[in-house]
Amino acid sequence: MRLARFITGENPQYGILDEDSDELVAIKGDPIYGGLETTGQRVPVADVRLLSPVIPRSKVVGIGRNYAEHAAELGNEVPEEPLTFLKPNTSVIGPDDPIVLPPWTRDVHHEAELAVVISRLCKDVPVDKVDQVIFGYTAANDLTARDRQETDGQWTRAKGFDTSCPLGPYLALDLDVSDLAVRSRVDGELRQDGRTSQMVRGVPELIAYVSSMFTLLPGDVILTGTPAGVGPVEEGRRVEVEVEGIGSFSNPVLRRD
Repeated sequence: MRLARFITGENPQYGILDEDSDELVAIKGDPIYGGLETTGQRVPVADVRLLSPVIPRSKVVGIGRNYAEHAAELGNEVPEEPLTFLKPNTSVIGPDDPIVLPPWTRDVHHEAELAVVISRLCKDVPVDKVDQVIFGYTAANDLTARDRQETDGQWTRAKGFDTSCPLGPYLALDLDVSDLAVRSRVDGELRQDGRTSQMVRGVPELIAYVSSMFTLLPGDVILTGTPAGVGPVEEGRRVEVEVEGIGSFSNPVLRRD
C-alpha cells in the first residue's frame, strides 16, 4: 500500500493510491495519528499536486557514509559507529518544489536515499522490535553543500538549509526494504544506481542506534545513507530520485543570490 499527501485546493489531504485506477482514495485526517479510514472521495493522481508525504513534527535524522563505495568516492572510511546528523523540518519539501541553492555555497550535491518514517514515540528500541515503530518508507534527496561540509567542521549548515530535504512521492507501507534499487538522475542522466542491500548497516540497526541517542516522535524521518555516484546539482537542472517500490519524483534547481 502506498499513501500520498496531496492538495487540490487550500488544505492538504492524505489518500491511499489505488494502483489499478491511478486514483487517490481520500483518508480522514493524518494516517500516522488517525488510521486509514477513508472518506469515499476519489481523485485522479493527474488532478492533484503531490506534497511531501510527511512533515516531520520534530526532526530528520541523517546517516552518513552507510554505503562503502560512497564513503570511498569522497576519500572517507566507513565509520565504526553510524555517523549521524540532523536536518530541521524546515528543510523538507515535496515533489516539484524548487531546490533553492543558498548564496554561500557553490558545490551542492544530490544524494538519493531510502527514508524511514517513525510511527510513534519511542526510545531505546531493540533491533528485533524495530518493525513496531516504523510507519512506512519514502524516498529522499539529502542535498549537501559539499564545500561547507568540508570547511565548517560540522554538517549543520551543509545539510540543514531550506529545501535540502525533498521527500516523495509516496509513503509505502509494509515494504520489504532489504534489497531495493536507489537511483538519482540529473536532467534524465543516471547518476546513482545502488541497492539497499549495499548498506553497511540495515534499517533495524540504524533505528535501534538512533533511538538510543534520543527519543523519536511520530512522523520523524530517518535517512539511511546514499550509494555511490553523488555529484553537483546546478541552477536550471532537474534532479530526480527513485526508490524501488516507492516511486520517483523530481525537483527543479534554482539559485536566488
